[in-house]
Amino acid sequence: MLTGSTIAAVSFAYLLLLFAVAYVGDKRADAGRSLIANPTIYALSLAVYCTTWTYYGSVGRAAVSGLGFAPIFLGPTLVVSLWWFVMLKMVRIGKTHRITSIADFIASRYGKSHLLGGLVTVIAVLGVIPYIALQLKAVSSSFTILASYPAIVMPAKAGGVSWMGDTTLYIALIMAAFTILFGTRHLDATERHEGLVAAVAFESLVKLVIFIAVGLYVTYGIYDGFDDIFARASARPALQALMTMGAGGNGYGNWFAMTLLSMLAVMFLPRQFQVAVVENVNENHLRRAIWLFPLYLLLINVFVLPIALGGLMHFAGQGVDADTFVLTLPMAYGHGWLALLVFIGGLSAATGMIIVETIALSTMVCNDLAMPLLLRYRWVALQGRADLSGVLLGIRRGAIVLILLLGYLYFRLAGEAHALVSIGLISFAAVAQFAPAMLGGMYWRGGTRPGALAGLAGGFGVWLYTLLLPSFAKSGWLPADFIQYGLFGLTALKPHELFGLTGLDPLAHSLFWSMLVNLGAYVCVSLCRQPNAVEAGQATLFVDVFKQSRPDGDAFWRGSARVGDLLPLIGRFIGPERAHQVFDDYARSRGMAGVEALQADAGLVHFAETTLAGAIGSASARVMVASVVKEEPLGLDEVMKLLDEASQVRAYSRQLEQKSLELEAATRELRSANARLQELDRLKDDFMSSVTHELRTPLTSIRAFSEMLLDDPKIDLEERKRFLGIIVSETERLTRLVNQVLDMAKIESGHAEWHNGEVDLIQVVEQAVASTSQLFKDKGVALVLALPDRVPLLVADRDRLVQVMLNLLSNAVKFVARDAGRVEVTLSWGEAGLRVDVRDNGPGLSPDEQAVVFEKFRQGGNAMTDKPQGTGLGLPISRQIVEHYGGRLWVESTAGDGATFSFLMPCGKSTDANVEAG
Repeated sequence: MLTGSTIAAVSFAYLLLLFAVAYVGDKRADAGRSLIANPTIYALSLAVYCTTWTYYGSVGRAAVSGLGFAPIFLGPTLVVSLWWFVMLKMVRIGKTHRITSIADFIASRYGKSHLLGGLVTVIAVLGVIPYIALQLKAVSSSFTILASYPAIVMPAKAGGVSWMGDTTLYIALIMAAFTILFGTRHLDATERHEGLVAAVAFESLVKLVIFIAVGLYVTYGIYDGFDDIFARASARPALQALMTMGAGGNGYGNWFAMTLLSMLAVMFLPRQFQVAVVENVNENHLRRAIWLFPLYLLLINVFVLPIALGGLMHFAGQGVDADTFVLTLPMAYGHGWLALLVFIGGLSAATGMIIVETIALSTMVCNDLAMPLLLRYRWVALQGRADLSGVLLGIRRGAIVLILLLGYLYFRLAGEAHALVSIGLISFAAVAQFAPAMLGGMYWRGGTRPGALAGLAGGFGVWLYTLLLPSFAKSGWLPADFIQYGLFGLTALKPHELFGLTGLDPLAHSLFWSMLVNLGAYVCVSLCRQPNAVEAGQATLFVDVFKQSRPDGDAFWRGSARVGDLLPLIGRFIGPERAHQVFDDYARSRGMAGVEALQADAGLVHFAETTLAGAIGSASARVMVASVVKEEPLGLDEVMKLLDEASQVRAYSRQLEQKSLELEAATRELRSANARLQELDRLKDDFMSSVTHELRTPLTSIRAFSEMLLDDPKIDLEERKRFLGIIVSETERLTRLVNQVLDMAKIESGHAEWHNGEVDLIQVVEQAVASTSQLFKDKGVALVLALPDRVPLLVADRDRLVQVMLNLLSNAVKFVARDAGRVEVTLSWGEAGLRVDVRDNGPGLSPDEQAVVFEKFRQGGNAMTDKPQGTGLGLPISRQIVEHYGGRLWVESTAGDGATFSFLMPCGKSTDANVEAG
């Protein structure tokens, strides 16, 4: 029996497990063994995109619009293909400028503007609060439903429950505590929250595994697979439409709008920017995320439609909310523990989103709202403090609690009027307003601060009027006539039919008008005024972030400063000890002994500002550094001169790069030619060594037997005849060797004479066998022939082919044992050509010897000069003869089991085309 206390205990245990994962991640980071320095962990952390909206809401949307849930995941899958260009640039900019949030990114790009950063923060907070409310609603509703097990009772309206008795409030406070504990331990927002990222990656696995488990249970446990579910659904007229794109009024226009929204949201939601940019450890991790993240989205959506159809068929007419089908189907079939796991999966999905989102928003609130106010009033209450890091941490922690309470407040006021997906889409439309300013700022130098302000303000105003205020009107907190008749009763101002535009879903309608106003204002206002000096400098740093020849940030600063002023300033915000450490590291990276050796030049000022930006944001950091240095503002003409010089440097760099590439190509050609010369020189040495060895052997024999005949005149006649016969034989061998050397030289030089004619290879083999018969007989070696009756004729030089066969037979008889040797000659033919195999039963070649032989054949050199026993010049010249006619010569051998030398002659020049292959 599941009770509220059991559910709470299991939930608390799961949160403790997340604590443990985060704790281990932080400890590993402190020990220098990062747990998140892994591309898979990075890709899984991006799955924080899949919240309770995915876990519960996708099924609810599928139950209404069928495939209409798909665009929310199709959009990210499509845009990921561009991440190696877009997201990589965002990551590089974030690392280079120590960007802490989306607000910091936009403010830094457009002249480090406090006003712009504050506007982005307000849009982000107000836009994301409905999304946080969505998570609280999902967790609260699923807890209430599960606590009534085995009965299935939909929760009462939140308005009917007292504030203090509402479990959603306590869930929000628990989430706030976890976020504070592991998300705001340090002030430097660009220091990665390694434990938190590890916990988010873990919860991504948990929700995926549990959702797939429920999908398998519904598809194959309750029903007999996909075919069964879809067949049963097709049999019900009310469900047939869910398997078409137009179900629930979800036409092509709405598909396009939702796909575009999700494409933008996966990059510009504060939590997605946090995990993708701020928490990125290595840019190359994007390579795995590009395919693993879409795979994750595919897996978690495979069973959405089957679960939706299964729930609709089972709960038809029972009033069960489709958003709860993932939970209520296991409950309906008495699987309480599976339902409990489903609840844990939903809790996991909500926890990851809320923690990362509130960390990102709290950083923005602190850096872009609180800090500008403190700076404006000159820290009246804080001037006596030497270390403000604790105060700023307190602001961030307070912001986390405030944001979650605002999410709870929206849940109480307006959350009941919308399905989960509808609430999420309101937030998607809000963060989509960041796209023109961010993308334009990354690729267009002409974007200006007034243009970004106008675009964001205009787009946000339209979103507020067409989506957020109508959500309050539907909840009864604003007059309902506002939606029906428009503001002040003007029909042109109907929030869902603005200026008479009809036929669109409220979401598509709002997206159209807000993006039209946003993009139009951004471009038009930017074109009306040139960027000022600061904006032009920042535009170059952002747009050209990948170009090494771009000017550094310190190139746009001129003035004077003192280390004694900068060091205490940084220490006031990140702590004196840590400030001293980072300055000391900077000095050592410049080859200096320590902080004492530092000079307050432009580079140090830029480093101090960048370091401070990680704690309080780029806009506030600029103001603080300017308060302790004497800066001489650059005029626009000076900035343009710097940019022109940088452009000239880039052009010169490109020329140098081109010359370098040409030089590398020439160097490679020289190296190749040198290597070829060295190889030819080595082959020459091998050849001369082999020739010398082969000539020395018969000469030595002739000299030895001649001296024996001269020194001993009493040698009997028979012995004398034998000696003379050996001398004659060696003389013939010497003559043959000399002829082979000359022949090889002619062949290599291309001056050899070839007397081609029709050749019968059977006769060639027989002639070679007859010429070597005495050699086989003297050594007691058996010769076995396997020849066909007839083969196609070849057009070749008969004498040279006879020479090839003589060389192969002589080579074979040389390596077999006396009186026990055996040589087999086989002639066969087929489509590839005529093939001759000469196999002996000698010792064969070892693997190392074969490797040498094969390498020699591959290089086209003397294939056999490195064989330990030595095979003379016969095989090299044989190879050249065979290859001259388009054939090839090779060896196959097993150590201890003889060797087979083979050559293949193509039949392309056969003059007997009527002979059939056997």
